[in-house]
Amino acid sequence: MTDVRDKNIIVIGAAKSGVAVARLLKEHGANVFVTDSGNISGENKETLSNSGIGFEEGGHSEQCRIADLAIVSPGVPDEAPLVQYYLNAEREVHSEIEIASWFSKKPIVAVTGSNGKTTVTSWLGHLWKSAGLSADVGGNIGVAYSDLVRSKNNTDWSILEVSSFQLDHISTFRPKISCLLNITPDHLNRYQYKFENYAKSKMRIGMNQKDSDVFISWNEDPITNGLLYSTFNREDKPRIWKFSSTSEVTDGIFVRNDEIFFNTDKQEEYLMHIEEIGLKGRHNLHNGLATALAARAAEIRIESIRDSLMKFEGVEHRLEFVRKLDGVQFVNDSKATNVNAVWYALESFKMPVVLILGGRDKGNDYAELVEQIHQKVHTIVAIGEGKQAIKDQLSEHVPYLIEADSMEEAVSV
Repeated sequence: MTDVRDKNIIVIGAAKSGVAVARLLKEHGANVFVTDSGNISGENKETLSNSGIGFEEGGHSEQCRIADLAIVSPGVPDEAPLVQYYLNAEREVHSEIEIASWFSKKPIVAVTGSNGKTTVTSWLGHLWKSAGLSADVGGNIGVAYSDLVRSKNNTDWSILEVSSFQLDHISTFRPKISCLLNITPDHLNRYQYKFENYAKSKMRIGMNQKDSDVFISWNEDPITNGLLYSTFNREDKPRIWKFSSTSEVTDGIFVRNDEIFFNTDKQEEYLMHIEEIGLKGRHNLHNGLATALAARAAEIRIESIRDSLMKFEGVEHRLEFVRKLDGVQFVNDSKATNVNAVWYALESFKMPVVLILGGRDKGNDYAELVEQIHQKVHTIVAIGEGKQAIKDQLSEHVPYLIEADSMEEAVSV
């Protein structure tokens, strides 16, 4: 359904993307109602009211069950009763990015992955600008895709970070260039604690791509490689390009003797030395390779790619130096929201680390950190829902493990 005029549409969840897609649909003539089982922020209530959109909070009334289609916000799990109602009734259920894509003809660069997607999405925006190209940048970061579409900016591309939750309910969403950076355990609480379900969700980023499109993935990711055949076992599959820091690839980008080369369309081209990349660390080498390859897929000149890889300064909360106090450096890596991201962060440090670890318990296996903890970590301060799991799995592997009830307490330990 792409003609929404006079259709009854329910938006489940009234956070950023839910409000944005409701406004977009209203502007295209749909009868929209927004429902949220929790509280809606005052700002979002005002926005909905000013847009002439009805809403409710604190539960779902019977009015929510008569829509022609439902839109599920990323923060709402499929197990939610209202979502289950629409799925069982076999009515259309879509995500916000699916709906927004109906109303935009701009080619899409979509980035997903368990780690690195915000950095790569931001880096791509920087690179496009460096190349003199225009693009809207947003999605799961910054501005919701629906608001980018609503803005009618005179830009040529949409560069989007997309999460597994946003990909779960797409049907026609089709990036011109898709980047799947990696797949490691994350958000398993939303996928029946089955890693396979989460991985298949990530692979959906390429499900609608055709032979004129490009799918980019990490050459050394066994999970992605294991799903490539089942995902693209069709004649009109996209071109599959790989990035690698350890192996030479026949289609993509790779490192040889610390120098970076493209190998696309059976032509090898030199890009730069790895030490010229502005962001340091092995994870940022991977991010830079993926960024460069996506730009190459968009036929951006090598000079512009090199310039951006040298000058991009990164994003907030990614190994962000905060201050030095009493000889202690405080570094904010709060965007490291899964074990794999923490592993790469620890790899970047040479000095002893006091690691504040925890937050929401998403079914993480902290045992994967043991080797890095032995080498790098002096003390762990465990916080949040994950405190007990951290204590159970890591206490015997670190000299000191302390529990704290808040971030303020953790920092002051």
